[in-house]
Amino acid sequence: MERGALLAMASETDNTSIKGAYIQLEKQVKIVISTGKRKTSIARAIIRPGKGRVWVNNMPIELWPIAMARWKMMEPLLLAGKKVVSTIDIKVTVRGGGFMSQADAVRMAIARGLVAYTGSEELKQIFEEYDRSMITGDPRQTEPEKPMRRSARRRWQKSYR
Repeated sequence: MERGALLAMASETDNTSIKGAYIQLEKQVKIVISTGKRKTSIARAIIRPGKGRVWVNNMPIELWPIAMARWKMMEPLLLAGKKVVSTIDIKVTVRGGGFMSQADAVRMAIARGLVAYTGSEELKQIFEEYDRSMITGDPRQTEPEKPMRRSARRRWQKSYR
C-alpha cells in the first residue's frame, strides 16, 4: 500500500490533525510518526503499541546522561499519565543543535505523537496549558552573521584619536 493511501485511510479514521504528526496503519497496528523542531535540532518519534519503553537515539531515556534534558524530554510522558504511556513504545531519533535544543525537539515530537496516537482533545489541552511550545513550537532562530563582522550584531571598535 502506498503512503498516500495510508494517509487517506488515516485521515478517514482519525479526525485529529496535528501539524508534524501523521498516523500510519500497518497490518492493523496503529503507528504514529511525529516530528519536533527547535533551533537546528530535528527529532522524529515513532509511537507504536508496546510496554511503555522510550528510547532516544537507541538509548533508554532513563539512562540519558544530562538530568535537565532528561526531565525535559519526560515532561509529556509524566503529563499523559501511566495509563497512556504503559501501553506504547516510543523510539526517537534526534540530530543537530545542542543538548537542550535536542531535548526541546524530543519533547515536542513525543507530545505531538501522543496527541495524535490517543486522539484525545483533553490531552492536547493539558499540554497547551502546561506549555504551549510542546505542541506549537518556537519559531525563534539565531540571527545570521553579517559580512565583514565577527558576529550578527558586533561592530568594529571606534577610535577617535
